[in-house]
Amino acid sequence: MQKVAIVTAASQGMGEACARKLAQEGYQLALMSRSVKINDLASELNGISVCGDVTNPEDLSKLVDITLGKYGKIDAVINNTGHPAKGPLLELSSEDWHSALDLILLNVANMAKLVTPIMKKNDGGSIVNISTFAAFEPNKAFPISSVLRAALGSYTKLFADEYAKDNIRMNNLLPGFIDSYDVSDDTLKNIPMGRSGKVEEVAVTAAFLLSEGAGYITGQNIRVDGGITRSV
Repeated sequence: MQKVAIVTAASQGMGEACARKLAQEGYQLALMSRSVKINDLASELNGISVCGDVTNPEDLSKLVDITLGKYGKIDAVINNTGHPAKGPLLELSSEDWHSALDLILLNVANMAKLVTPIMKKNDGGSIVNISTFAAFEPNKAFPISSVLRAALGSYTKLFADEYAKDNIRMNNLLPGFIDSYDVSDDTLKNIPMGRSGKVEEVAVTAAFLLSEGAGYITGQNIRVDGGITRSV
């Protein structure tokens, strides 16, 4: 039986690459994005789609309900999002921080509440959260992302501790500078591999983490960053 996967923020960039990779792997797909382009991608990949926002719990619930109604199960989720506000640390507003909490952490927590009971009935499942290389080496260029994705690392570990016994795994994928956006020459000089990562490289890693080959990996933070982070 084909496996069923949800991918959010899937209309472009890493999310789209993940959707295309999973389609190649034989998954049946349910895709979500704020952009109406998601409908064309879902049609191309023989999947279903919802125009919605990961920060809206009702949109997430609709996505899960439609997926379950169409396919009868959910085996995998890739939680992908956009980027929070950036700027000097003390110039970021309370609204910036609260909005990012919804975007980076609560989207994962809300999705987990929805799909975990479904996965338990299905004898397991896997969740991958697209995070950032700066989650554990805070970068002043990405202050909100650094702080809240470190929190996502803690949430993921706690989730893994609780649901590993049910064969439900959760891991974070930590991309570095990826070719879905422009990267300056100065930044490239700081990357040991000397180039941006490819969205397809992120997608291949995400697909692996969802696969049976990664069946003993949970609660981890997997870097796909060309070596830019220094901690060991």
